[in-house]
Order: sequence, then structure tokens, then C-alpha cells
Amino acid sequence: MRVHHLNCGTDCPFGGALFDGRSMGPLGHLVCHCLLIETDAHGLVLIDTGYGLRDVDHPHRDPARITRFMRGLLNIRLREEETAFRQIEALGLDPLDVRHIVLTHLDFDHAGGLEDFPNALVHVMEKEFAAATGPRSGFVPRNRYRPSQLNDVQGWRRYAGTGEPWFGFDAVRGLEGLPPEILLVPLPGHTWGHAGVAIDTGERWLLHAGDAYFYRGEMRRAKRHCTPGLRGYQTMMEVSRRDRLLNQQRLRALSLDRPGEVQIVCAHDPVEFERCAAGQPL
Repeated sequence: MRVHHLNCGTDCPFGGALFDGRSMGPLGHLVCHCLLIETDAHGLVLIDTGYGLRDVDHPHRDPARITRFMRGLLNIRLREEETAFRQIEALGLDPLDVRHIVLTHLDFDHAGGLEDFPNALVHVMEKEFAAATGPRSGFVPRNRYRPSQLNDVQGWRRYAGTGEPWFGFDAVRGLEGLPPEILLVPLPGHTWGHAGVAIDTGERWLLHAGDAYFYRGEMRRAKRHCTPGLRGYQTMMEVSRRDRLLNQQRLRALSLDRPGEVQIVCAHDPVEFERCAAGQPL
């Protein structure tokens, strides 16, 4: 099993270091950290998709795939070469070999590329699917979930139950068509159906925690540290502060207690992404 780290979308919010903790200019730099897994018998597996080809081509065509509010707030840079489809091609692989997509959640910046992979089964928590496809009342649900990104997706696989725990967390095992080394770890708070995706790489576990946290300083240290911009964004987007902070605290404890057994990454921190892509420790 080989894991590739892909940045499938770049956001450059105004505020610089107030968001990413390092930029010297007025613009920050955030990523959409996705994973591509090469398996021996199950084809290619994507963990989240970031922005897709259709987002790049027509983000605001009615009905909009990305709202103008979110594009302006995050100052999204839509680049075709950053889509998962084009990056898979650049690796010398066939995007049509993507047989499975496992989603942390269905926010527009995590699910925009689903329709680029029509042959894939799409694995997601039942609560997340219901929230994204049901009535979207309120400002945040209307901006985060974009039905136009999901209309042509056919191969949904939805999960409600859990099985044997994983490092003290609930876990969804036996994902249809996938090896037992890949499982979902429910982490509600950012959304009701939000989940991490755990992969047993053979050396240690890799947990893609999605948006359970946003900044590198929220893991691997006893006291949480997060930039003001990302603290505010997390608060704006949360559905349950209690659940979000509790799960984040549990992940932080895991990152401290089991660093040799579990590597935890989030979806948007550029330093985490750069170190992972370079094979460097976090």
C-alpha cells in the first residue's frame, strides 16, 4: 500500500499569518490535503477530493458549486493542475482506476471532485449524507453543502454503525470493497457526520482527521495553540462546540501518547502537508 499526499486546492485568505501562522504578506496560504492510496487488489483510493474539474470550469454557474461568499472569504485559487484528477495523471496513473473515495465530510472543499470519478464508490457517514442532501436551513449549511457538486454521484455507500474501537475511538470497519486497513473514525463537531479516515500503512497508522482541527499547533503539544483566523473559522463552521473540542482534545492526547503508532494530519495546514509530502516527521 503506497500513500501519496496531494494538495487539491489552495486558499489564500486575507490575514496572512493570522491564518497560517507563517506568511509575511497580507495573504495566507492554506491547502486541501487529500490522500491517494495505491492498493494491490482494490485499485486507487482517494481520501477526500478537494476542488474538482467542474469547480475550476464554472464555480458560480447557476446553481453555484461554490458560493461567492465562501470563495471571497477564503480567497480560493481554483487551478486545474491541483485537481485530484490531473495530479493522478501526473503520477502516471489512470484516474479511471479510482475505485473508492472515502470522505471525511461533504463540505464543498472536500467533495468538489466527486463527479470526476464516476467509477468510484463513495464512502461517507450516514449522518453526513443526510445533512448534505436534506434541507439546508441556515447560512452555514447553505454555503458548506453544494448539491450541484453531488448531483451526478451514483455510487454512495453510507455507514451508520460502528464496530471494534480504534485506539479508544469508535470505528467503522468493513467498508464495502475496501481492505480492512482502511476505516472510518467518527469525529462529529465540525459537522454531525464528520469522520477521520485511518489507514494502516504497514509501518504505523495514518489518520486523516479532516477538519477535526485546522492548525498544526492543535496537535502534538500539551496546550492547544491556533491562529486567530482559523479559530474564528472553526467556530463559524461548527455544529457542536462541545463535540468538536472534545474530539479535538482526544486526538491531541492520542498524538502525544502514541506518536510512534499513529500519525495525525488535518486537511488544511500547509506545514503538515509539506512535511508529509517530503516524508519528514511532523
